[in-house]
Parts: sequence; C-alpha cells; structure tokens
Amino acid sequence: MRLTLYSDYAMRVLVYLGTHADRLCSIAEIARGYGISQNHLMKVVNDLSRAGYVESVRGRFGGIRLARPAETLNVGEIIRHTEEGFDLVDCPNCVIAPACGLSKVLCEAVGAFLQVLDRYTLADLIGRRAALARIFAIPVAEANTGPSARRPEPPPPELPPVAAKAPRRKKTPAA
Repeated sequence: MRLTLYSDYAMRVLVYLGTHADRLCSIAEIARGYGISQNHLMKVVNDLSRAGYVESVRGRFGGIRLARPAETLNVGEIIRHTEEGFDLVDCPNCVIAPACGLSKVLCEAVGAFLQVLDRYTLADLIGRRAALARIFAIPVAEANTGPSARRPEPPPPELPPVAAKAPRRKKTPAA
C-alpha cells in the first residue's frame, strides 16, 4: 500500500511541529526544513488546521503549532483524515467480483494496516527529539522542551576548532 504525497506532507508538518513544540513555526520554515514546496504545504496546513490538528496564529509574529499535545494525535486517525480512500483495486467494477474472494482479503489487509497505525501517536514518531533536532539544525536543549519531551540524548562529541584560512585570491589571466 502506498500513501499519497498529501498524507506524507501532513505527517511531515506534524513531526516538525512536534519537534518544535515550544514555539510557533512558519510554513516557509517547514518547507525549507524538508526542501519541499511551500505552496503544497499551505493547502495541507489549512486542512490540518480545519481538522483541529494544527492551530494557526495570525499576525506579524504568527505561525502554526500543534493544536493538541503530541500524545493525543493518533497516526491512524490522521492517515484516515488525509487519505481519500483505501481501495487497493477496483473490485466494484470487476466482472468476477461477485464470486472472487480478493476484495474480502484486501479489506482485511487494509484493516490490519490501519490497526497498526492506530497503535501509534505523534509522540511515538518524535521520540528521538534530539536526533530530529540535529536534522532540523535546532539546539538540542530547545528540542527537549515541551509536553512530549523524552529523556535527553547526550550531546555529540566536541570537535576541535578549525583554524581559519586566509581567503584565496582570484588569479587574473596574464595579458
């Protein structure tokens, strides 16, 4: 089974907001963080906001944040909201549908798929907040704040300072 790009972007937005639970984020910032289209994210965020997963604050210092704690955002529920349907094949329009057992098997498979997703919350997905913080290039201390913060991971080892090099001069072609 393959989820749509829409569901992928919705989960990415929620993971980003869960990782930055202590402040408002902008759609542009999230788009930069993932290297994806800001225009696509605007539609996704608007839908997540209307559904009550994301809260938006208008104004100069506005932005978006999770509307509820990450522990209460169920992955299965979110996927059911963002996906239009779970039909794996077009059984209703198949000539052998009345006698074929495939539709029952596929329905059971989709049910099992959603059952697994129902066991997880957004907090489970962002459990390694420090690792996510490094990927998003935010300070580890900032990532470990908020209601879904877990046990902090040790900081990465300090690297020795690198000596600054003098800027290279551009060679000019001989005349």
